[in-house]
Amino acid sequence: MSAKKLWIGFGVLFTFGIIWYLGFKESDYTITFKVKGATGTIFQGIEEWTDGEQKNNHGNYVVLEKSNYNHIIHNFQFKNELMTYKWEMNSINDSITQVAVSIKDANHSIYNRLTAPFVNTAFKLSQINKIKSFKDGLENHIKNFKVKIDGEGTSKEDFVAYITLKSVMQEKAQKMIRDDGVITGYLGQNAIPIIGKPYVEILKWNQKTEQLEFNYCFPIAKNTKYVEDPMVKFKTIPALKGIQATYYGNFRTSDRAWFAILDYAKRNKIELNTKPLEHFLANPFNGGEELQWETKIIIPYK
Repeated sequence: MSAKKLWIGFGVLFTFGIIWYLGFKESDYTITFKVKGATGTIFQGIEEWTDGEQKNNHGNYVVLEKSNYNHIIHNFQFKNELMTYKWEMNSINDSITQVAVSIKDANHSIYNRLTAPFVNTAFKLSQINKIKSFKDGLENHIKNFKVKIDGEGTSKEDFVAYITLKSVMQEKAQKMIRDDGVITGYLGQNAIPIIGKPYVEILKWNQKTEQLEFNYCFPIAKNTKYVEDPMVKFKTIPALKGIQATYYGNFRTSDRAWFAILDYAKRNKIELNTKPLEHFLANPFNGGEELQWETKIIIPYK
């Protein structure tokens, strides 16, 4: 190939590259970073952060698209400013997730694309500071719990008294606390001893709306004689085989272990039935250091 043809080829590629960069590229600027947390933990952090930003800045966040706890796109509008944020989360290993945030300013897109790679413009610096603020807050949250993937595990069969509850994921623990007196009061009034640590058995988990339906369970003797009750029921929780994790921290955020298990399963091409079983091995009413509160969590195979 002659030098002339080679230069023409480079020129064509360069021209198409410029046209794509200025006219078709989805974002003006992309920020990437890594976090020691699961994709779902980061996803929920984004939703909580945008709620806070909306209240503090009196702007308006609108979710345009989200899926599978690893992808979310939203607009932020404040006065005449309209920004689009596209977040992509990719689990690298049991503890690290890579995050890419692509940002587009609807009113100054061409200018930002021409300047952002070379100059610290007001747009570029404000977005770096904004995402850094999010990352710092997320990392402070992650310091409050630990998750260890145990790999394949099997839960034990247990006979339990239970009540069925509904809530959003973020309010599961509060719902348990509010209704704890219903089941423990019944057991106490009927002199039925609790012989083990409580369980939460997830019946339905809508990952789009984050709505849960679950059983709040206390182990009792299998031969217990009991009085029929409209709220308190009895059953055997079967032994489940699946992927298990150990969670240390406040029960309000035990779903962080669910996300870690889902990431592990996705990386290893394992299909799970998304109905986690949580076995709380500590009593939060006794107080103490939250990072010592242990919960065993298993999500069974599909």
